[in-house]
Amino acid sequence: MPTFLSENEHGLWMTEDERENLKIDYRIKEIIVEAKSTLQHVMILDSYSFGRMLVLDGAVQTTSLDGHIYNETISHVPLSIHPNPKKVLIIGGGDCGVAKEVCKYSSVEQIDVVEIDPMVVEVCLKHLPEVSGGLADPRVNFIFDDGVNYVQNSPTKYDIVIVDSSDPIGPAEVLIEKSFYRSIFNALEEDGLMVCQSQSPIFHGEVMEQIFERVHDIFPKTKMFTAVVPTYPGGLWSFTLGSKGYVIPNEARMKELDALYVNEQIMASCFSLPEFMNKQLSKYR
Repeated sequence: MPTFLSENEHGLWMTEDERENLKIDYRIKEIIVEAKSTLQHVMILDSYSFGRMLVLDGAVQTTSLDGHIYNETISHVPLSIHPNPKKVLIIGGGDCGVAKEVCKYSSVEQIDVVEIDPMVVEVCLKHLPEVSGGLADPRVNFIFDDGVNYVQNSPTKYDIVIVDSSDPIGPAEVLIEKSFYRSIFNALEEDGLMVCQSQSPIFHGEVMEQIFERVHDIFPKTKMFTAVVPTYPGGLWSFTLGSKGYVIPNEARMKELDALYVNEQIMASCFSLPEFMNKQLSKYR
């Protein structure tokens, strides 16, 4: 049994270490999948409070209870801003939740999902339907490759790039490098835009600012927005938008929204930041 799983008189527990300063315990009903891919340890666990969850190397990535909040926010915000997105690139997103949301837009003709680990896609499609929706849309093309490598050599120009990455620790640190954002800029159409998750404003403020600064240095227009995702440390989570042009949600497209969390009111308010975030980012305005 992995070190982050343990049993006591109250049952089976999964302990997530948040950068050695915070431990979060989840009471587990059942281990649905436990396997090792060539890249990482992969589990689908059924928890009491959050339902089924995807856990990679002991870190919770998404859950049945609140995964839709993150996936809808990182997807519907850019898709409501761009007036006519046809080609969308998702870097990461192996749980298929972002792709599921992008599929709700009839104007989108091509959805490329670049995921480094095929096992993540396989187990989520089979065992995490609340997140993946059993994704089976012919517009979705899975590309099992390193996201940095793919975007550097992308044969396609995209309208929107969504970076659905894990925490920027270890190998994933390259996904917040300035060179990576430059490659995304080059892979976008002349009116394209990108969105990435930029961590907790409360626990990862330095990383959040670093991401914003690097995107800001490359894109003509940069904005930050937030959502509350209970699974993630601190609840409050940030997202950074880098755009070559569009930054205002399109009213007509907002009327197309098909979501549990995102609506017109959320779209109007998600760019309103707490004052401590405004002060932290004020130097870039």
